[in-house]
Amino acid sequence: MTDFMTAPPLILVQPTCPRDPRTNGVQLQSTCNLCRESLKTQVWLCFLVLSFLSTFACAASVPGTADVQICLDELKSTIQKSDAMLYAPSVNDVEEKCKIMSLRCYMLELIMVLDEEEIFDNNADCLMDFNDELPPEANSVGCPPCEAYSLKNITTFLERLESLLQEMTSANT
Repeated sequence: MTDFMTAPPLILVQPTCPRDPRTNGVQLQSTCNLCRESLKTQVWLCFLVLSFLSTFACAASVPGTADVQICLDELKSTIQKSDAMLYAPSVNDVEEKCKIMSLRCYMLELIMVLDEEEIFDNNADCLMDFNDELPPEANSVGCPPCEAYSLKNITTFLERLESLLQEMTSANT
């Protein structure tokens, strides 16, 4: 079970091969030479990497939604002063494949409000960073654009955004 931990991609070792032309002392040697007889180790490494990547890709489609909820709660009283009418897709109206696109719509609208209300603090930065980290829109084929949703006041907008964030947070856990 510990075989996979003994073979990082490049290791410091003493030469062990007979008639090795290198000098004695610490040498760099690739894992291919070290694990030549250990197919099991290589299989474990492949399995470990592939299982990590598949878990990461599924579980973290939108990382940080819980953090965004905290930042949003901190800004709520300031944001609610806005009289803007914003595109606000309802969670019930959004198909599963379009949730990230809807979240992108919400974030763009929210960033506009932050700019109009001249809100520049760590919580606003939190929302901006989250928006920058959202996955690209490549997976949004067939999803309606932001403008296809109805305009709502800031209170309804925030309620719907919080619902979407809660749903996506619970889906990631």
